Order: sequence, then structure tokens, then C-alpha cells
Amino acid sequence: MDINLEPILIEQKSVFARMMELYSYDFSEFSDDDINEYGYYGYDYIDDYWIEEGRYPFFIRVDEKLAGFVLIRSCCEYNSLPHPHNIAEFFVMKKYRQKGIGRTVAIRIFDMFRGGWEISQQINNLPAQSFWGKVVAEYTNGDYNTFTEAGADKVGFTFDNSLY
Repeated sequence: MDINLEPILIEQKSVFARMMELYSYDFSEFSDDDINEYGYYGYDYIDDYWIEEGRYPFFIRVDEKLAGFVLIRSCCEYNSLPHPHNIAEFFVMKKYRQKGIGRTVAIRIFDMFRGGWEISQQINNLPAQSFWGKVVAEYTNGDYNTFTEAGADKVGFTFDNSLY
């Protein structure tokens, strides 16, 4: 299985927006979001990935087929970390889950962006917590911290991969 990360070009924004709708539908189980009157969830930050510095969108491809996306931001929302990065959104289509693709992508992303990492999940998203807990523990050899932001209904992990 050939797994690749491909920067999303502005010319691919419409494909990205359609995939974001799939992600939002999938994620609505945890976010409790509803579609709007036009039948869309929408994502307020799509354009920001081409106009704001420190935002990095990638498609995930498996055997050259679109299989998901990962959005990286060079900041932290809940922690103060050196040279910060966070996973803004991480989506692997259901067909490609439970095959090690998400793990492979996460490790490649961590290796691409050195520094402090913050990875947060909705407090009710137990599958994401389990996934990230395993990946972060493996990647860091157990050298990570956890956090809870009760007011934001978020939990997560932090680590600094510039140390190793």
C-alpha cells in the first residue's frame, strides 16, 4: 500500500471543500453540528489555508486515490509550546481506517514539522482519543503530556519532537 501526503493546491480547493463536508458529516456524531438550509456543514477556515501563514493543508492518498486530509497549524490553542504545531483537522475516510494509514500519516507529519505539538480531541470522541493516545505514545516513546480543557470540552496530548 502506497501512502502519500500531497500539499493541497488552491486549484484543488473545491475538492478539499467537498471532502470537508464528508469529514463534517462523519464528525457530527461528536460535534452535534447540523447542516445549514443549503444542505452543507461549511468550514469557516477553508480559505485561510492559502492566505494565512502557518497553515498547511495536505491530502492523504492511498495508492494514488484520495483517502483523507490533514490540516496543520503553527500554533497551539490550549498550551504554550516552543515552535508550536497542532493538528487542526485529521480525516481518514472510513474505507481506509484500521489499516495503519492514519498512524503512518501522523508520524510523517510529526517528522515534517519539528517543535512542540498539541493534539486535541473532543472530550466525547473516544475513538480519536484512543488513536492519538497510541500514536503519540509510540512516536514519543512515552515522553508526552496530557491536558484537559473542560470549558472547551477538549482533551489532548502535547510533546516536543525537537528534543529527539
